[in-house]
Amino acid sequence: MAKERFEKPTGTQDVLPGAVEKWQYIEGKARELCHRFNYREIRTPMFEHTGLFERGVGETTDIVEGEMYTFKDKGDRDLALRPEGTAGVVRAYVQNKLYGEPDVSKLYYIGPMFRYERPQAGRYRQFHQFGIEAFGAVDPAIDAEVVSLGYQYCKDLGLSGVRVEINSVGNAPSRAAYREKLLGFLRPMKDTLCSDCQRRMERNPLRVLDCKKDQDKFVEAPSILDSLDEECTTHFEKVKEHLGAMGLEYTINPRLVRGLDYYTHTAFEYKAAGIGSIDTVGGGGRYNGLVEEIGGPDQPGIGFGIGLERILLILENQQVELEATKPLDVYFVGLGEAADIEISKQLFVLRNLGFSAERDYLGRKMKAQMKSADRMSARYTAILGEEELNNGVIALKSMATGEQQTVKLEELGQALL
Repeated sequence: MAKERFEKPTGTQDVLPGAVEKWQYIEGKARELCHRFNYREIRTPMFEHTGLFERGVGETTDIVEGEMYTFKDKGDRDLALRPEGTAGVVRAYVQNKLYGEPDVSKLYYIGPMFRYERPQAGRYRQFHQFGIEAFGAVDPAIDAEVVSLGYQYCKDLGLSGVRVEINSVGNAPSRAAYREKLLGFLRPMKDTLCSDCQRRMERNPLRVLDCKKDQDKFVEAPSILDSLDEECTTHFEKVKEHLGAMGLEYTINPRLVRGLDYYTHTAFEYKAAGIGSIDTVGGGGRYNGLVEEIGGPDQPGIGFGIGLERILLILENQQVELEATKPLDVYFVGLGEAADIEISKQLFVLRNLGFSAERDYLGRKMKAQMKSADRMSARYTAILGEEELNNGVIALKSMATGEQQTVKLEELGQALL
C-alpha cells in the first residue's frame, strides 16, 4: 500500500532557508523602527472567542460573514483563528488593565493571521501582519505619528513609489448624516451593483464604497467630508497639519472607508505599485469606541496593519536587494581523525565567542569541503591537517582575496576578530 503524500494546505506557504532570512530582515526592521518610536511588543493568542471578532471587527464585514476560520473546541466553546490583529490586542489591553498606565499605551505585534479567501498574488489564507496600536490619546498628533511610522517602515525597506491616502470617516452623528446622502445616491443604481454591494447597502452602505468590483460607479458619490461636524473637521485638519509639518506627502481619498466597522475619524492606507491591480500594502485608522465595545473603559485608540507577504512581493518586483543574508564567518576543512576531533573543539570555542562556524560532516575530500565553504559564502576557511595539528597551528584562508596565513590554534578567535 502506497504511503499517503501530504502537501501544504491551499493558501499557505513553506518559508524555506534562503527566503526566511528576508522575513527575519523585514521583521527586524519593524522591531527596530518601533523601538525608535517607543512602541513595545505584545503577543496575543492566535485564536480567540469568536464573539470577540463579531463585536470587534463588525458583523457586516466580509471577514465575519465568510472569511473566519471558526471551530468548536472539546469544551463546546466557539473559537476562531484571528483574522486581524487589532481586536485581540484590544482584548488584551482591557483584560490586563493596561488602561491603568499613566502614559499612552503604544504597542506593536508581528504574526500570522487567518482568512478563508481565494488565494492570489500577495494574498494567502495564512498571512502575516506587522501592526501597531496606540491607546489613550485623542490628540491628532498621535494619528500623524501612526501614519508616519508605517510610511517610514516602507521607506526604510527601500520601497519606491509609496503613497499615503487619508480620509476621515467621522463620528457616529456624521456617519448617520452621510448614510442618508449615500443611500440616496446608491438606491437608483442598486440593480447594476454586484450581489455583495446589494446585500451591504441597507445594513452598512459605507462598506459599499470599499467594493473592488464597482469602484468606477462611485466616482460621483457624495463625499463623507461634506457631512463631518465641527469636531471631526477640526480633528482632520489638525492631522493634516501634523503630517504637513513632517513633510509627509499624502492624498485625500474621500471614498477610503477601510473594510472594518470599528473605524472613526482618521482612516488611511499605504499604496505601492508592484503586484498588479492590488496596490494596498496596509492601512488603518482611529477606533475611539472599540475599547468600550469590548468591555473596557471609554478609551480612544488608533493603529494600522501591514501585510508582510505583500511587502516582500513588492520588494521582489521592484528588484530591491535586501541585506538579509549574513555570510558564514568560518568553515573548517579537516584532514584526518585527529583533526576531526580538534575541529569539534574549535567550533565550540568560536561559536561561544559569537562567530558563525561550520564544518563537514560527510567525510568528503578537501576539494569538496572547499566547495561547500564557497556555497555557504564563508568569509574564511580554516584548514587543519596532521602537520598543522602537530605544530599547534591552523591555516586561515580569506575566501575573498585568497590570502592565507598560519595562526596558533589558541589564537584563532583573535585572528578572526
